Amino acid sequence: MPLKTDKVDARVLAELCRRDLVPALWVPSPEDRAIRELLRRRTHLVKSRTSHRNRIFGLLTQFGLRISLKRLREPDASELLTRRGVPAVWRVSIASHLEEIDHLDRLVASIDREIGPIASADPRAKLLATIPGVGPLIGLTFASEIGDVSRFSAPSKLVGYAGLAPRVSQSGERSATGRLSKAGSRTLRWAAVEAANQAWRPSNPFHEHYLRIASRHGKNPAKSAVARKLLITSWHMLSRGQVFQPRRPSGAKNTTAPASSLRFLAA
Repeated sequence: MPLKTDKVDARVLAELCRRDLVPALWVPSPEDRAIRELLRRRTHLVKSRTSHRNRIFGLLTQFGLRISLKRLREPDASELLTRRGVPAVWRVSIASHLEEIDHLDRLVASIDREIGPIASADPRAKLLATIPGVGPLIGLTFASEIGDVSRFSAPSKLVGYAGLAPRVSQSGERSATGRLSKAGSRTLRWAAVEAANQAWRPSNPFHEHYLRIASRHGKNPAKSAVARKLLITSWHMLSRGQVFQPRRPSGAKNTTAPASSLRFLAA
């Protein structure tokens, strides 16, 4: 059995460091860590709010009812539920969930007011906000999760970091791609997919690509493909300090390579 002690481990690590064989660990700046915490707190609150909404939906479903939250907030909502045959215990539960939702709405609104000035002062977020479909929240999420873009040697590395690269299974000369790896920053992956949800709009620059993928593989793979393009675009924009430029029509003269050029957007 090999000997394993603290002295032996320390000697091995020292030798690896001497030979420069220990990879450096990137640590986000205190500012980015603070932004991440703020955004993740907002995400937690939004998930809690959604849970309360779903709970109300479940309570109403027990009685075959579909009533909007807006209607349930009106003064005569309790009388309405009584007329529809909802017992008092269920009415109290619904009222309790509505109070929690109102409280969470105020907390989320407070964080949103705090996010605005931070995004306006962050040059990375301002740059990424020039991408259609990317607002202050998504842009700030991209900026804080990516951090120093130079730590990614290629846009494919950023896509892999977000867990949006498809798994590849290889056996001999055969190779097949599967589902997304989903290994990496869950927050960055969420932000990319959230921004990709706007690709169905005809005004979105990724609309044609979305339709092309959706016609062959469905909507969800199309959203994932657009999310990858958004990350690739973000990598080039942050690396060059260049605002978003739509891809030029085919045949048009191209004297400069835009950050969203077809060559760099190939997913």
